[in-house]
Amino acid sequence: MTAPSTGRALADAVRAPYWLDRPERPDPLPPLPGPATADLLVIGGGYSGLWAALLAKQADPARDVLLVEAGTCGWAASGRNGGFCAASLTHGLANGVQRFPDEIGTLERLGRENLDAIAATVAEHRIDCDFARTGELSVAVEPYQLDGLAADAALAGRYGHDVSLLDADEVRAEVNSPTYLGGLWDRDRVAMLDPARLAWGLRRACVDLGVRVHEHTRVTGLYRDSGALFTRTVAADGSPGAVRATKVVLATNAFPPLLRRLRAWIVPVYDYALTTEPLTPAQRDAVGWRNRQGLADTGNQFHYYRITDDGRILFGGYDAVYHYGNRMTPTLDQRDATFTALARHFFTTFPQLADVRFSHRWGGVIDTSTRFCAFFGTAYSGRLAYAAGYTGLGVGATRFGARVMLDLLDGVESPLTQLDLVRSRPLPFPPEPARAVGIGLTRWSMARADARQGRRNLWLRTLDRFDLGFDS
Repeated sequence: MTAPSTGRALADAVRAPYWLDRPERPDPLPPLPGPATADLLVIGGGYSGLWAALLAKQADPARDVLLVEAGTCGWAASGRNGGFCAASLTHGLANGVQRFPDEIGTLERLGRENLDAIAATVAEHRIDCDFARTGELSVAVEPYQLDGLAADAALAGRYGHDVSLLDADEVRAEVNSPTYLGGLWDRDRVAMLDPARLAWGLRRACVDLGVRVHEHTRVTGLYRDSGALFTRTVAADGSPGAVRATKVVLATNAFPPLLRRLRAWIVPVYDYALTTEPLTPAQRDAVGWRNRQGLADTGNQFHYYRITDDGRILFGGYDAVYHYGNRMTPTLDQRDATFTALARHFFTTFPQLADVRFSHRWGGVIDTSTRFCAFFGTAYSGRLAYAAGYTGLGVGATRFGARVMLDLLDGVESPLTQLDLVRSRPLPFPPEPARAVGIGLTRWSMARADARQGRRNLWLRTLDRFDLGFDS
């Protein structure tokens, strides 16, 4: 695919997330009008906060739950991702075995139960989010990656996963790409869904149960207040407000945390994606993909992609971009160099779709941690609980994280709070400028490994030795 053709394919793409750019997007709820009190204040209206509010209200209908969101519920990472809802709580089985070998069996069971519970909630509250348990297909696009797929299949089999190892002909019969040399189909531990409609549906379920939800309400400060916590807020029009709450759930993802301690453990990483226009019947026949699995290749700089319910292909990943000093700004949601690279990679993957154009291009921030999966904790003498660091697998794991936060706020030892996953912390990222230098060297080394048949250089081997990493 030549550069001019790639440019034409991107020329009319709307610079906004496809999931959020639709007429069914609900109207925003009003900002917090002034001072308020609550038994439980939830800060953040993404998946973590929405699940925490919903589960808290279901557990105790009399509990006064208030949720505030600086934008609108689901506008950030929860409405910008690929819609892969995985059972894994540990960013994949291999990462879980490496970091939590003594409890990985328990974590795998809890992850499967968590995915089942998400499916049950979607059905119970009639959330129209195209939830489909199609599984995920990991594909090898270089010969050296085949051994990795075989190892992953053997590991998954030991833990009872329903997986199939596919040769080149078998994987191309599922999704037709000349780049595929083999595949691993995890059939039942990943569901595909519409991420924005899930967030909107969870918001509606919260409101229906009596949770007070106020959007366009930013929390600017958090303080102790004689046996409770006090937060200052500001509405989008500049109107001040305040909330006095007995307990607080902090669910702000990658955004600058109200707790200074969290800044050492997470970094904001920009991830980017494209969607095509709806495929014609002939184009759909050319790629197959009748089972609508989520797909990902197995490089260090990997791509993820899937079919939407209206027949588009979402194609994202590859770049995981960090900006010095944890910088975040809306202008960074757009990165033309990455979109051009993604378009080029798309046409390499599907040369039979050379006439396809892209309808949307966008980016967003993920909170990553050095262990690639979430960590948890409390502050203010146990009155505040937090979860962060999901590293791209938060669509499913945030429900589990919400349960952990609520258990931590209850102050009792539960099966969840006893987990090493919950009790331990990732190693921190170094301060600047070492943080940016280290992340930049890691990204360069990962790209170099992809170009050298997976061979990891001294830097990556050193990170492996100390269980450190950087990913999206």
